[in-house]
Amino acid sequence: MSDIKINGASLEIPQQLRSASNGAANKGADDSGAGGFDAALNEAFTKVNAIQQEADKAVQDLTKGGDVTNAVMAMQKADMSFQLMVEVRNRLLTAYDDVMRMQV
Repeated sequence: MSDIKINGASLEIPQQLRSASNGAANKGADDSGAGGFDAALNEAFTKVNAIQQEADKAVQDLTKGGDVTNAVMAMQKADMSFQLMVEVRNRLLTAYDDVMRMQV
């Protein structure tokens, strides 16, 4: 079984996990699952990074006499997006630990 369906959405199990579940070492796996879960995570990380860079730019503009309100709003937006990313990471690690503890 290489796909998991949740509410109509299909999630492809990465080659590394399939190999680990079979007890075999993964050597030479390709990235044929492009556009899946890993792509969604990469896109989310890219967006968080862009928000962080916008906040840095707003702070730099503030040091040159820019608007305080824009800098504060950008910093709060960056803080919230980073906290969300950390919480998603924590949930993923918890789910991974739960899966690894399952008895087969």
